[in-house]
Amino acid sequence: METNQTIRLIARPSGGPITEDLFQIEEQPRPVIEDGQFLVRQTSLSLDPAMFGWMSSDTDSYIPPVQLGDIMRSNGVGEVIESRHPDFSVGDKVQGMFGWQTLIATDGKGITKLDPSLSDEMALSVFSLPGLTATQGFYHVLKPETGQTLVVSGAAGSVGSIVGQLGKAEGLHVIGVAGSDEKCDWLVNELGFDGAINYKKEQLEENLAALTPNGIDLYFENTGGAIQTPVFNRMNAHGRIAVCGLIADYSLETPRPGPSWLNVIKKRLTIQGFTMPDHLHNAPALLAQLAPHVKAGKIQYRAHVLEGLPSAISGLNLFMTGSNKGKLMVRL
Repeated sequence: METNQTIRLIARPSGGPITEDLFQIEEQPRPVIEDGQFLVRQTSLSLDPAMFGWMSSDTDSYIPPVQLGDIMRSNGVGEVIESRHPDFSVGDKVQGMFGWQTLIATDGKGITKLDPSLSDEMALSVFSLPGLTATQGFYHVLKPETGQTLVVSGAAGSVGSIVGQLGKAEGLHVIGVAGSDEKCDWLVNELGFDGAINYKKEQLEENLAALTPNGIDLYFENTGGAIQTPVFNRMNAHGRIAVCGLIADYSLETPRPGPSWLNVIKKRLTIQGFTMPDHLHNAPALLAQLAPHVKAGKIQYRAHVLEGLPSAISGLNLFMTGSNKGKLMVRL
């Protein structure tokens, strides 16, 4: 009989790469469902930078950390393979916080049905947390106006690439920041960004100034790191900054100091941090904003797919090196 492969968090990272000794891989018996439940075979799971926070011991955050000994938290898609639930049938394609495991017995709370024609890659790259996060941050935090200049860090990632494409769809001048020439080429020549900067190269300030001659009105922050201060210093009066992630600081015991608040006063800037758990109740409305752009062919994506549940462990390190190309996910 098919077994359930699970990965549990048994130790917390202390900085540096994510290693196998932080986790325990187990084989469990196939879950037995009861009335009102159904069994899901997970087919793909999402890897996200937020996992670094979930693995930490920080209890003063937007979501409690994963407890030691618990199955590692993650979002995923799968297929219903057995059901004793009136609203879910065998063969339904579903999405939910399934965690790092292959079989999930659930009562359906927090589980949504998906269009069966959607690939796992599109479901996790666009119609899941990346698309929801991008839409919430772009429309409801940055509140863009046609003609403004938008800079997106982590622009080749799953969230940043959608933010930039939404910007182009709404008539903005969009500049992306990424970690390789290949990613910058993809942003400009395939996604239609107006320009892109490789933050690993020199002359960041000069390159940024050349691409944003009228200053910067909107900044979608995914990474922190070297690009943050140059962007901050070029913000226009009444500019808006959406802080979604700081991947450059996640592995550091002491985060880097941020820019001086002097510019916040001089330029009357609005800076807002946000996370999606606060807004998931608005998911249908956010998807309704995003879907027309997808249907119009204005939202492209690419997925970086790893194979097999154990690859999730080492896969997290790709975020630290910037080696992932597009939405990072694991096919089970």
